[in-house]
Amino acid sequence: MNKDYFNEGLLGFLDASPTPFHATQNMSMMLSNAGFIKLDEAQKWNLDKGKKYFVTRNDSSVIAFTYPHDSKAYTMVGAHTDSPNLKLKPNPVIQEHGVTKLGVEPYGGLLLNPWFDRDLSLAGRVSYLDANDEIQSVLIDVKKKIATIPSLAIHLDDKANKDKTINKQTDITPILTTSDDFEFDEFIKWQLSKLDILDVKELYAHELSFYDTQKASFVGLSDDFISSARLDNLLSCYVGLLSICSVDAGKPILFIASDHEEVGSESTSGAGGSFLENTLRRIYSDYDEYMMMLRSSLLISADNAHAIHPNFPSKHDKEHAPHINKGVVIKVNANQRYASNATTISKFMNIASKLGEPYQQFVTRSDMGCGSTIGPITATRLGIETLDVGLPTLGMHSIREVCGSDDAYSLYKIILGF
Repeated sequence: MNKDYFNEGLLGFLDASPTPFHATQNMSMMLSNAGFIKLDEAQKWNLDKGKKYFVTRNDSSVIAFTYPHDSKAYTMVGAHTDSPNLKLKPNPVIQEHGVTKLGVEPYGGLLLNPWFDRDLSLAGRVSYLDANDEIQSVLIDVKKKIATIPSLAIHLDDKANKDKTINKQTDITPILTTSDDFEFDEFIKWQLSKLDILDVKELYAHELSFYDTQKASFVGLSDDFISSARLDNLLSCYVGLLSICSVDAGKPILFIASDHEEVGSESTSGAGGSFLENTLRRIYSDYDEYMMMLRSSLLISADNAHAIHPNFPSKHDKEHAPHINKGVVIKVNANQRYASNATTISKFMNIASKLGEPYQQFVTRSDMGCGSTIGPITATRLGIETLDVGLPTLGMHSIREVCGSDDAYSLYKIILGF
């Protein structure tokens, strides 16, 4: 697979995955097409040596793994499916001042300003009661540009370019229509009817989020950059997914993409939950073999890294300021906000050097707070040796982020090198 083919697939995956549910559905389809057998957590597993499997939880997290004949040491790749967004409230309709609006709650640490003046659509999961009195869940994606959040004109806000603050309750509510007879339940039923779901007796609950309808694209004089929503962290999901799909079943590799990283990972389908541990214990029913596998395996936690911002270079430690298209970033923190240590860093450097792939190191300025990711959480829960890496990104947690067109493919090659 060459870089151009890799990147074109990445753009398609980004556009087709407006929510963690859609990302997991798309990854599941790609895994099935690559010969992976789907497992059900609620059923007994009968695993056959030399085959490949995957399992999902909550429709928003996925684990895929090979099951070779001799599988004492796995290379594991971890990422997360969720991104900061505006999530619809349970009773969202607000009708006032000549428009119908939909109430939202910010999910994760998102930059709010870039959400203004965008063409927005809605996607996610809906649960309903069907004609047989059974509860069903289905994914919807409206796709149509149905809403926008207009900025307040500068004539009415003389501090707009000086001291802009945003009230999360009142300022960031998308407007939908000037009609005063909008019925939310009827709107959802209409979306379900497009999927040939006509037997809806009652709508129960929804997990719907707004997203920017602008497509992922190449940007730059020489297509230097990729610009898209949800690069953090669908970028790593795509790299991990293609990595495991490119390896034959005889190689021990596992890929996990967890939900809820942006809000702390503490959920049944988050990295702080039991999903990975439960899966590994079912692969290794003997505790000694399970522990031998864990202590000889390596987890590569892949989440986006902060590239040095050319307009704000003082926000970075100048000796540890990654550049876009200069290689994968190894993330280090003395206070264990990242799980990298000398042993795991050395293994990564060794593989990258053998392949001729560049790498960089990132350390947050000592006078600034450092974020974290799934690496330390998984390392703590499982006791597995872990490395935190990432792809250099600008505008992280914005509605539209920017990465390099070389870096993701480089990480893909390094993972295959393991």
